[in-house]
Amino acid sequence: MRTGFPRILLTGAPRSGKTTLVCRLAEELTARGVAVGGFLTSEIREDGKRVGFNVDEFGGLSSTLLAHVALSNGPQVGRYRVDVAAFEGLAVPAVERAIQRADVAIIDQLGRMELLSPAFVDSFEQLLDHAIPLVATIHSRPDPITDAIKRRPDIELHEVHPGEVDKLCTHLVSRLTT
Repeated sequence: MRTGFPRILLTGAPRSGKTTLVCRLAEELTARGVAVGGFLTSEIREDGKRVGFNVDEFGGLSSTLLAHVALSNGPQVGRYRVDVAAFEGLAVPAVERAIQRADVAIIDQLGRMELLSPAFVDSFEQLLDHAIPLVATIHSRPDPITDAIKRRPDIELHEVHPGEVDKLCTHLVSRLTT
């Protein structure tokens, strides 16, 4: 389905700069008066080691723990346990608010942990069908859900490489504001 609104997916290897890119993109767009909706996933570090992930809705509306090594319940992804209910409690309403109120939706990210939530997957697919520009980070590994999203005819797929974040951010700001 062609909507006329950009549907931009950012993929790349872990630590390629995808989250850094969408964080900068959100800052640049906000500075230009563009209302950004969605959420950002960030690492939790203790003593220099990654121990988990937080999810923060843009605009400071809400924040929650996505996954942590110390969680005892929830599905396991690598060494982390995922709190699917907490994630759904933030992500689904954040996507709904983005649809209703934002000029641009930014979703960080569509990865193994986030895909454990069918409710989030459904809300993301609804977002794809709304008249709002979208930028989302998406893992590069094969997966039936994300592979189907990547194959949609309205998707622009960009690979993020270390050292090219600034250049791609400038391109995306231009693409989303003209």
